[in-house]
Amino acid sequence: MGTPTYEDLTAKQTLNRVKDTHMPFDWSINPYRGCFHGCSFCYARATHSFLGMEADDSFQSHIFVKRNAAVAMKIQLANLMRKFHGNRNAVARRVGLVAIGTATDPYQPIEGKAKLTRQCLEVLSGYGIPVTITTRSPLVLRDLDLLEKMNIVSVNISISTLNRKVCRGLEPAAPYPVRRLEIVRKLMEHNVPSGIFMAPILPCLSDSAADMEELICAAKENEALFVSPSVLRLAPEVKEWFFHMLKDHYPQLLSAYMGLYQGAYPNAAYVATLMNRVNRLLDRYGFTGQGLDLSYQRAAKRDQSKSQGEQLSFSF
Repeated sequence: MGTPTYEDLTAKQTLNRVKDTHMPFDWSINPYRGCFHGCSFCYARATHSFLGMEADDSFQSHIFVKRNAAVAMKIQLANLMRKFHGNRNAVARRVGLVAIGTATDPYQPIEGKAKLTRQCLEVLSGYGIPVTITTRSPLVLRDLDLLEKMNIVSVNISISTLNRKVCRGLEPAAPYPVRRLEIVRKLMEHNVPSGIFMAPILPCLSDSAADMEELICAAKENEALFVSPSVLRLAPEVKEWFFHMLKDHYPQLLSAYMGLYQGAYPNAAYVATLMNRVNRLLDRYGFTGQGLDLSYQRAAKRDQSKSQGEQLSFSF
């Protein structure tokens, strides 16, 4: 794995309003753009196109670092403090839930030195603002001293499969799944609520009953509060790169994927069958009611309607 190029990026604001009403949070924070983990299926690859780059390996090899992330957020919150006459509780209520790591892993390796995520947490901790964090990295444990005293709604550890071969092929620089399970246990030992984002479930690679049960069982053994599943989503910018990666690692699956993904999501019959299977497993292990929620169904329906008629024109 080569050393990525890091480029400083000045943030005008760090707290970004989430306008999509399907999302269960109000604001997002991403101290970085691009991610060294290099997950080939990552929906956030498309964000590199906003900067005039491709959704290919540039997402892993060219990472933008928002050095002023914490300072920019201090300014945003200070403005709110003036509006609410110094009432921090009112500011926290006005802001609502903040999600960290919606478009890039906030604990990817550069965070070890840059400490931008930690700096942002230090700012948020002073306001009692509710926070969720999504990561694949054990580096989150470095910040236990902060997490223990913050208003943490959940730390979501993303694991798509326990299969090391699949993980290494499609998540080339991400920590192995077993290490991620250990994060959940450690956080729970310190009373920091944590669970598993079973995401994404990969058709033909991690969607069998046996594979999913192995992961759900391991989540239970490591004291996860929840397991939240979601099926692989492939936006047009990401789809082409992911299919190229399939050709390299699983060429026998390429035609199946091209048939299944006429749009951003697989067809509705596949999703319904998959989620019935997942929900039965979740119920069996005591994660009742934590299957695919209504907001996700609406989002899937919305994306599928937008991509109706989309034609696959990739050449391999």
